[in-house]
Amino acid sequence: MLSEKYTELNQRKQLEFNNLSKEIVPWLEDLALETNCKIERKEWKSKYNSYVIYDYEPFCSDGFEINLVVSSNSREHLEFLKYLYDNKINTIEYLNNCVIS
Repeated sequence: MLSEKYTELNQRKQLEFNNLSKEIVPWLEDLALETNCKIERKEWKSKYNSYVIYDYEPFCSDGFEINLVVSSNSREHLEFLKYLYDNKINTIEYLNNCVIS
């Protein structure tokens, strides 16, 4: 669900989140701004045609994965953002498993 990579571009570090859940995107965007990070790119990429990429939400977003690239001057800010994201996803998975059990 999460695929991240750190890259450096003009002294800014970037963290890429791939295949995000539609419900988690607003929370992650708010959290990025709170942790002094900038949203560099948000895109909807087709799961079926790799060449179909939108920079806005298509009217029917089924069949698309949401990718988000976040940057910061500080790698620690990005690592903290990743830590909070991982904890939220783990908590959601844990609670889903509790409901199923």
